Amino acid sequence: MQFRQQALAKLQSPEELDLPVRFARPQGWLALSVTVVVMAAASVWAVTGSVASTVSASAILTHGQGSYILQSPVAGQVTAVLAEQGERLPAGSPVLKVRTSDGDSVVRSVAAGRITALAATIGQIIQTGANVAAVEKVAHTEDPLYATVYVPAENAASIPAHAAVDLTVSSVPTQEYGVLRGHVKSVDRSAQSAQQISAFLGDSQLGEQFTKDGRPVAVLVKLDTSSGTKSGYTWSSKDGPPFTLTSMTVATGSIRLADQRPVDWLLP
Repeated sequence: MQFRQQALAKLQSPEELDLPVRFARPQGWLALSVTVVVMAAASVWAVTGSVASTVSASAILTHGQGSYILQSPVAGQVTAVLAEQGERLPAGSPVLKVRTSDGDSVVRSVAAGRITALAATIGQIIQTGANVAAVEKVAHTEDPLYATVYVPAENAASIPAHAAVDLTVSSVPTQEYGVLRGHVKSVDRSAQSAQQISAFLGDSQLGEQFTKDGRPVAVLVKLDTSSGTKSGYTWSSKDGPPFTLTSMTVATGSIRLADQRPVDWLLP
């Protein structure tokens, strides 16, 4: 009976015009205003702003012409080693003396460079075509160092010309001396195999190391020079390390890619 009376009373005054209308609280209006402002700012940033990204990959410091593997043109026994590791030799310099069935023969360097590794020792028996030395092609002592960064093939196309590069050098304490600075000089058009990398660096192990995750693209980086550092190159720290850099030093390169607008991520 009580509920019926309430229902009748409701029907007699369905709109409850005698009750005051309650609007949103000030706190609600404030939250809505903040939300609108944030969304508007995000929309403007998505269209006009930019986001920087980088790609990191293994790298190595070399002279720009690479290296070559010196092979013996004869078979026989090594009777003398005529060069030392680290020695810089002109083209045609004697490296080994080999005693063959036809007499003594001299193995000579093919091109001017610095011997980075010797694989032959006195008394060793070698066959024709045996690898006896690795020689880095360096014509002059003042030839600059470059860095070659082996970038995954899928990232190579997004590397802009003259992109900035930071190199973390394995022989340099990063926390104390920072990173080595450079800029992209060129990007190869095709991915390289382990054999191609080994031929360029004169080291088969490095060829396997740089291709363990697939065939990469070689990015040649010109190092920024500086007359105020011991190494002769620019570092993120003021002075850099108190020693010179040597070729065939491994590093990690971080290449800055072209800036992107956030809205581009949403567009096909």
